[in-house]
Amino acid sequence: MKKSESATEREDEWPAPPVRSGQRLFVLKEGDTFLVADAFGDVTGEGDGLFHNDTRWLSTFRLLMDGRQPALLSSAVSQDNAFFTANMTNHPLPPLGESSMPQGVIHLERRRFLWQDRVHERITLVNYGDAAARVPLTLLFGADFRDMFEVRGQQRPQRGELVAGAVGERQVALRYRGLDTVWRSVVLSFSEVPGRLAEGHATFDVALDGRARWTLHVEVGDSHAEPSSTRYREGATHARWSLRIHRRRGARVRASGRLFQAWIDKSEADLALLTTELDTGPYPYAGIPWFSTPFGRDAVVTALQTLWLDPALSRGVLAFLAAHQASETSSFHDAEPGKIMHETRKGEMAAVKELPFSRYYGGVDTTPLFVMLATAYAERTGDMEFIASIWDALLAAMEWIEGNARRHGGFVSYARGELTGLANQGWKDSHDSVFHADGRSAQGPIALVEVQGYAFAALRGMGMLSRARRQFAQAREWEAEAAGMAARVERCFWLPELQTYALALDGQQQPCRVRASNAGHLLFSGLPSPERGRLVVQQLRSAPFDGGWGVRTLPSDMARYNPMSYHNGSVWPHDVALCAAGMARYGERDGVVQLLGDMFEAAVHFGLRLPELFCGFDRAPGEAPVAYPVACLPQAWAAGSVFMLLQACLGVTVEAARHRVRVTHPRLPNGIEAIHISGLRVGDSRFDLKVQRYGEDVVAFAQKDPTGAARVEMQL
Repeated sequence: MKKSESATEREDEWPAPPVRSGQRLFVLKEGDTFLVADAFGDVTGEGDGLFHNDTRWLSTFRLLMDGRQPALLSSAVSQDNAFFTANMTNHPLPPLGESSMPQGVIHLERRRFLWQDRVHERITLVNYGDAAARVPLTLLFGADFRDMFEVRGQQRPQRGELVAGAVGERQVALRYRGLDTVWRSVVLSFSEVPGRLAEGHATFDVALDGRARWTLHVEVGDSHAEPSSTRYREGATHARWSLRIHRRRGARVRASGRLFQAWIDKSEADLALLTTELDTGPYPYAGIPWFSTPFGRDAVVTALQTLWLDPALSRGVLAFLAAHQASETSSFHDAEPGKIMHETRKGEMAAVKELPFSRYYGGVDTTPLFVMLATAYAERTGDMEFIASIWDALLAAMEWIEGNARRHGGFVSYARGELTGLANQGWKDSHDSVFHADGRSAQGPIALVEVQGYAFAALRGMGMLSRARRQFAQAREWEAEAAGMAARVERCFWLPELQTYALALDGQQQPCRVRASNAGHLLFSGLPSPERGRLVVQQLRSAPFDGGWGVRTLPSDMARYNPMSYHNGSVWPHDVALCAAGMARYGERDGVVQLLGDMFEAAVHFGLRLPELFCGFDRAPGEAPVAYPVACLPQAWAAGSVFMLLQACLGVTVEAARHRVRVTHPRLPNGIEAIHISGLRVGDSRFDLKVQRYGEDVVAFAQKDPTGAARVEMQL
């Protein structure tokens, strides 16, 4: 093949990528590798790229036809999240013979997947005309090997060394030696010999007869490969099967509405995409692009959302977090013995300690949430053998919780160890998320209201687990401590003038007299008295909180309210789900049905994939919710929200230790006539459960394996 004249003319002046404002990005992930690209399948370095272990391997990956971007027809990721496909066509092409090729005759397809930390891409040209065509193709590529935190905007005083690319006949190797002395490399390999191959581009001058087809296979990974149609087919089969295995775990949910079912299917597919098989079992990575790594809080919440359907995910999360529990004190890592990990990173900046996130423990809520999940897992499965295997980790976690509370006047509190750590260490961890009614920032150590609820649930849960282990004296101590925690919260956090609980107590134990969605998490823990719980429900359902798209993180009448902020007025689907589960716990079902409907309608506008968060503007007739520009998509606890909302709506509780499934006052989402749950396992029993609408009534039917010992109890 020879280099085309048009490609020669543009060799040193490739066209700049088009402005991407508002353009949708597409994501693939496998293991610790993920790829974010635009609708053309291109990577331009604007926060996108091919990433592996928190390092951007590819910062440029663009395909040009005759030196310009082809005309886009369509692009999509397959329903199972395995494949990305872009369909494009030609602009007028240079002449081959006497006349030029008109637009819309050549079909260009890019189809790719990830498998074993490699991009497998197939580029196909089809000439639908009768005349022969000359199709100059250019693939531009580049690797900046930037750390994920650099891509997010972090400045560095110095970087490592980019090494000149090694160019072979059908491959190019790009390398970088980091400040951590680790060599990182990416190799691009081609199934065809390019007409010209250089460090930053490959050109192919394709002569395509009428009605003919041409295919190029490209692989991108950390080593040389021999791309071929056989390798592509085999890898595609493995990639699809791997995602299918994740989706087949646990019970399946089927709804009567096709669009609602599509939302469920997409949520299942997103959880499968984000779940990585670690040595300790399946683990949901938090979100793409910024958080595709193990996070503690996010994984625990995702596991809680899906526990009733898929206990295996909870077991994998618990096993990983127990194995990575802190055993020493480090102010740089905000670590203390017994704390559960907040975040782990594998990039260069973490390795050389420019940032503390190689293994970071600056999350005040993750440790009690870990114990909450262990308790919920034991109730759901009766698997006390596994609980015994992590018992020492649970005891160490409780020792940290109790010791922290003793040091801070009876409440679990936080203050970062060093300035490199997170200033706020609850789930609302932006710098401005904790403040007083007049807008002043709260000074630490800070005791968040929801964290006290988690600590209460952890203490109560340890009492339950200790009783199951026949450690009755210890159980009574845990239960007494739980009662004491509840009494202190009721005394110090309740704000009668606001009819809710304070957002937090500051370092002087003065309440932040701010209404916020955090109180909904307190409902989820079960700490409030029934009377106060119902008052909090009324607050969460009020107009300042609910603008029509779900519960805002902060109501519109509070200081610092900003519907475009990260935590002070936006809507987070997982936050809505936890609030809804808390409402259901206090007998509120109408509000749960409404919130499930709000989230479904928002999901429809977002292509059936709820983002990490969206803006909290009031809903306007005929208008979509306003997107938050840099939200992760997909995000694990956003994808898991539908399952927690459904459980709260249907009133389903699985208690394997008691050999029963309870269905209490079931409700169905608006417009849905029936929901069928198949393969719900309780110990050795297996249930199919159907919730059906009959006129004004909603009834539940159960069919179980006749050999099982478990029972179904219904309160309709």
